[in-house]
Amino acid sequence: MNQVNSPGTSKQVRTEVTVGSVRLKNPVLAASGTFGFGAELAPYYDLSCLGGICTTGLTLQPRVGNPPPRVAETKSGMLNAVGLQNPGVDVFVTEILPEMLTYDTAIIVNVAGNSKEDYVEMVRILSATEVTALELNLSCPNVSAGCMSIGAEPEQVWEVVASCRAVTDKPLWVKLTPNVTSISAVARAAEEAGADALVLINTLLGIAVDLKTERPVLRNNTGGLSGPAIKPVALRMVHEAHRDTNLPIVGLGGIAAAEDALEFMLCGASAVQVGTASMIDPDLIFRLPAEMAAIASAAGHDNLARYTGQLRPW
Repeated sequence: MNQVNSPGTSKQVRTEVTVGSVRLKNPVLAASGTFGFGAELAPYYDLSCLGGICTTGLTLQPRVGNPPPRVAETKSGMLNAVGLQNPGVDVFVTEILPEMLTYDTAIIVNVAGNSKEDYVEMVRILSATEVTALELNLSCPNVSAGCMSIGAEPEQVWEVVASCRAVTDKPLWVKLTPNVTSISAVARAAEEAGADALVLINTLLGIAVDLKTERPVLRNNTGGLSGPAIKPVALRMVHEAHRDTNLPIVGLGGIAAAEDALEFMLCGASAVQVGTASMIDPDLIFRLPAEMAAIASAAGHDNLARYTGQLRPW
């Protein structure tokens, strides 16, 4: 049983949570894209302190990503258009995953693709490994649909998730785009197709402008907005998905403090992911479990899981 002694008190707070069938030693995971595969921080931090690591998005073939500049700071956030730079699934399985499996934490692989067939093949390959769960990134462009995000249409979400469900027994976490009319509609489609959990939200589509050059800052023109600016939107969508589905939720979007993480849990998240904030303060993600436990202890609670879904709307 994972417990934390809250600073200034002998009271122990249980930090273990579950996301469907997946047990996590605490609810804090490193989000996909900002933590790589953990190798850069492994010499300096004990990665076993994390609830889990979500890998950089993987594709069937290696990708070099978009041309620079592909990251831009904005007020209260950042835009990125990295373009899924990654070594490809084969290199990951043979050269990277063996090291990750030594970290004594949950390993969740972020699966990206341009078509249903891409997702199915990726899932088939990764199902033969010892990863904890698969996170289907359904915010990727669907080439056959004119570069529309696969996750923007409930019918496409259902088709991709159902097809992946048919080829794996691994837990399927479905990461949804917020760039939709109704998050509940796509969340229900994922649930009906056999998803084990939802991950939301991914980045919001945005643009940054350089007044001097009169051009977009990013070479890709648009990018995904992350950071504190998107937190209220993310909280609202987590709340709606929790209200309208029966799936466990992993929440993310602007988490930069223990209070932020607990707010996501109140809105319905069983666990959280931290992305942009960990780029600014690499220590943060390792401090959060104890800081969350301290807040829980001060409120008279003995476990973090009790926060999930306890928001009381007016």
